[in-house]
Amino acid sequence: MNVAGIIAEYNPFHRGHAWQIDETRRALGADTAVVCAMSGHWVQRGECAVTDKWTRAAMALRGGADLILELPTPWACASAETFARGGVGVLSATGVVDTLSFGSESGDLGVLKRAAECLDSEDYRTALRGFLDQGLPFAVCRHRAAEVLLGAEGAACLENPNDNLGVEYLRALPPEMKALTVKRVGARHDGVPEEGVASASTLRGWLRQGKLARAEAYLTEAWQGDIASMEWCERWALARLRTMSLAEAESLPDSGEGLAARLLAAGQQAGSLEEVYDLAKTKRYAHARVRRLAAWAMLGLTSADRPPEIPYLKVLGFTDRGREVLREMGKRASLPVITKPAHAKSLPGAGGRLAELEARCTDLYGLCFAAPWPGGMEWRTGPVVLSKQKNDGEEEGTI
Repeated sequence: MNVAGIIAEYNPFHRGHAWQIDETRRALGADTAVVCAMSGHWVQRGECAVTDKWTRAAMALRGGADLILELPTPWACASAETFARGGVGVLSATGVVDTLSFGSESGDLGVLKRAAECLDSEDYRTALRGFLDQGLPFAVCRHRAAEVLLGAEGAACLENPNDNLGVEYLRALPPEMKALTVKRVGARHDGVPEEGVASASTLRGWLRQGKLARAEAYLTEAWQGDIASMEWCERWALARLRTMSLAEAESLPDSGEGLAARLLAAGQQAGSLEEVYDLAKTKRYAHARVRRLAAWAMLGLTSADRPPEIPYLKVLGFTDRGREVLREMGKRASLPVITKPAHAKSLPGAGGRLAELEARCTDLYGLCFAAPWPGGMEWRTGPVVLSKQKNDGEEEGTI
């Protein structure tokens, strides 16, 4: 059995995501199993996911995926490089994924591989230091350094968000795993709907505005699940920023170059999270970096909370074919595979600490709804199981 891996947020799962899964099977064979490393309750934009991870996992399973594994929060709510390294780490640790499939604007694997090789070269690091010394934003320095080595055409892919993420996937890819890129169709990242596909950010906006029918036109199914929003936790976030010490702020990841102090100053002045972001960002400090820093502050996380490597594989959901993949992982995975949430409590060292951290992140996520969740959901909620019955109906539940 071919086993392909996909790294995603599915925030929410939509037609473009289903297209990628279908195209992956068209390229690798109809019997290919698809394993997804999916973000949990907190995502790369530095905000809560639009709905909970079990609901999103179920949508992905019904949309064609076979097994959903969680990408833990310290990697999911992080820069593109860290997000990619975490996602590839999850898929590699399964011992069964042989191909990484990812979407890209260019659809040109050769171009992306050349960019990845460039970013790993000593010549690139030398060029990068020269631009950083000029006080320019990192993203600008990165692109200009790549242009020096690849030319404008070769470095152009780094300006496209999914191409850029694909480059980071390739940099993290182990030698034994192949890569496949699927050209994106429809709306560009954060763009208006095209060709029957809307961007995830557009869909989140409609869902949070109560425009369910409009969003459902671009989803793979009718909307299910409560809708989470940062609006319900703004005061908690501001309270955290106003009571943190500078030392605490400086312990957050990516908080160097004076950004920690700037974030706290913004927290003292702002009356909303959006105002915090606007006050703290500059040409040097990108908006996304500020958002993630604020999210880590809200969650009480520090750089030390991200272990050097992923310590376990947590299952969020699976189909019958996914169950077969799990059996094979039982023989070949290099990390413990968690199918019963309470078992994570007994993991030693970094695994146990990360499991407790995820439980806290889920409890705080539960405050992002109009009706807050009770605590302890992380320990009580098992994987979603999508199973075919003898009558060819579908049985869905948790274990």
